[in-house]
Amino acid sequence: MHIDINLASHPYEDLKKFWLRWGAPLAALGIITLVLLYSVILGLITAHKDNVLIQQREAQIASRDEERTAALALLNLPQNHMTRDRSQFLNDLFERKAFSWTRVFEDMEQVMPARLHVVSIKPEMGEDNQLLIKLIVAGESRDRALELVRRMEASKRFQQTHIQSEQELSSGTGSDHVQFEISAVYVPDIPKTVSAGGAP
Repeated sequence: MHIDINLASHPYEDLKKFWLRWGAPLAALGIITLVLLYSVILGLITAHKDNVLIQQREAQIASRDEERTAALALLNLPQNHMTRDRSQFLNDLFERKAFSWTRVFEDMEQVMPARLHVVSIKPEMGEDNQLLIKLIVAGESRDRALELVRRMEASKRFQQTHIQSEQELSSGTGSDHVQFEISAVYVPDIPKTVSAGGAP
């Protein structure tokens, strides 16, 4: 049997040579496509889980805010003013009792530069129950006070440190030439609780 093949309409193709040349790149491209597709699907799944977690946290925050608003409204009723004031007084008392002068002076000693000393120190309760420290320090130069501020900011015990005021002293105050009022948020070192069995 004789078969005629028209090469003009059906050109000859060497498939073996084609696959040898392009088979490996096509396989690599397919693998890369599958990896990218897997990464996209995994990213979508992770994003969905994150969105669900965020919604849960937002719902919890909204619930706490509602409880806080209801509690404040209850405390602000005229018949509860005495209870509210007594509670605030006791909270302030507990916070003052928890304040350790010894710890504050130890922390100040670690950051105090030479030829600068504390004239007075006063703790105050600020907003959000932050413990504010009001310092009056004196020394021979302004550079010492700036160094103190830098050291306090670098310490874990003091935050938002800044000089509120400064004044020059008369020559009759010994080696002290300048005096500064410095304020900072004090972060006390909270001791670790010990369990009943004695293990931390």
